[in-house]
Order: sequence, then C-alpha cells, then structure tokens
Amino acid sequence: MAFQTESFGKWILAGEHAVLRGSPALVFPLKSRSMKISHEDGAEPLSVEFRGSKGSELEPLFWAVLERACDLMRTPRSGLKGRLRIESTIPIGAGLGASAAFCVAMTRWFHHLGHLKKSDLAEFARTLENLFHGESSGVDIAVAISGEGLHFEREGRQFAVVPKWRPRWFISYTGQRGVTSDAVNKVKRLIEEKPEEGRRLDDRMKQAARDGERALMMEEGEGLSLLIRSIDQAGSCFEAWGLAEGAVKQHLEILKSAGAIAVKPTGSGGGGYVLSLWSETPPSTLRETLIPC
Repeated sequence: MAFQTESFGKWILAGEHAVLRGSPALVFPLKSRSMKISHEDGAEPLSVEFRGSKGSELEPLFWAVLERACDLMRTPRSGLKGRLRIESTIPIGAGLGASAAFCVAMTRWFHHLGHLKKSDLAEFARTLENLFHGESSGVDIAVAISGEGLHFEREGRQFAVVPKWRPRWFISYTGQRGVTSDAVNKVKRLIEEKPEEGRRLDDRMKQAARDGERALMMEEGEGLSLLIRSIDQAGSCFEAWGLAEGAVKQHLEILKSAGAIAVKPTGSGGGGYVLSLWSETPPSTLRETLIPC
C-alpha cells in the first residue's frame, strides 16, 4: 500500500529557550520549506532515496533515527521492506525545524505501518527528536504536526494562533550554522551560574511571547507597536544569552540599516536564521535573501 506525507519547517516569533521551563512560545509553520516522505511496499529489504535541495543532508542522520525508532517500537529493522523516498527543502542545523519535520514525517510512516497508535505520535516524534537536541521542548514537533500557528506550552495549553492582520515579516540566513544542543546548554550554564539573571531573562522572554500574541489579536494600527516591542524584547534575551554574536549580530545590523523596524534570532540562536519586521516592502537588494513568513 502506497503512503505519502508532508510536514513543514517552522519559525518562532518569541519564547525560545524559556519554553523549556514552562514559558509559552509562539511558533508558525514555514510552508515554503517542507519534508516529504513516500513509501511503496515491496518484498525487498528497505531501500531509501534522498531527493530535494536538502535531501542529501539527511542521509547521514537517517539510519541513526531509524535504529532508534525500531528500538522504541521493539521491531527489527529487517522487518521494514519496500522503497522509501525522502524529499527535503529544509536545511539541517539552521533553526527551521528540519529535525522535527523529519521525525514527524517518519512517525506518521510508522503509524501507517501499524507500529504506533495515533495517540502516541506526538510523544514518539519528540523522543526521536531528542537524538538531535538532547532535550526537545516539543514546540517544533507540535507545529510540524498541526501545520498552523500555535501558542505552545510544554506542560500546558496548546491552541491555534490566527493573526488578525498580516505583518511584513521575513526570515533570512545569517550565513552561520547554529547547533541547537550547544545553544540550549549555553543557556543552561548561564542559569546554573547566575540563577537570578536566568530567571529574569526567562520572564522577559515569557512577556515577549505574551505581547506578541496580544499584538497579533489586535488590528494592525494598534498591534504594530506592541509587536515591535515583543520582537525587540525577545531579541534582547538572545543578546544576554550570548546567542546573537558574530555573523548573527552582523546580519541583524545589516537588516536594521536597510530599514527593518525590529529584528531577532529565530530558533535556538547562535547561527541559523533571523526574523525581521518591516513597515514597508524591503529594498530590492535584500529581497532574494528574505523568505516571507
């Protein structure tokens, strides 16, 4: 029986890192970057083909994820047959949720094969993603499953966020790869060494997420100034964590000098992509590097 599924990349408006300690995060799918998996049954041992502009980046990771999944499902890898095709346009290690989109798509395939109950899908995918990040908050998994904007709390509420207006916001690549596990550990070390400052920064990020959500529920005339404040406040947390340095800082400054009214890293920081908000259409010199959100 043929199977196919698609999951999307993601970007985060606010809530990064603090989400691990109970704060809300506002996360949205990036529909222009996706992960597609298709499978055709067969009698031969499983063969895998990698396609798409970023498909080859998954090849070194695929077999480790498959081994882990088979261990969790208590099923031998030799029992998997047929032809699997994986097509990806999401770069690995860039903060766009490639690992989550991959783990969600793989989990849906295992469900299709009868190895998982539907109620177990989210937790199974999150457990697989721990291979990439050490400790997954589940936020990337949640948006990859839902395919819509979300208010996400790790141990609490999850609900759709549908903005009342359309901000002119974009993401763009800093030119520097970020490693999520390294960024998470850097923030944890700061909290261990300076617990009061760590709590203060978590509170600032929590407020940034709340302000961002409120701003999107207003009309544009009221919400724009609050959205700017939300993005700026979230960005200041990345600076204090030491995750907006080097190429990231330079890229943020380029965007601001070109007219962006608010900027911040999106994802774990330390590299990868940044978010920029604009009051007008960005200049033509930047348009090829900006991905609409």
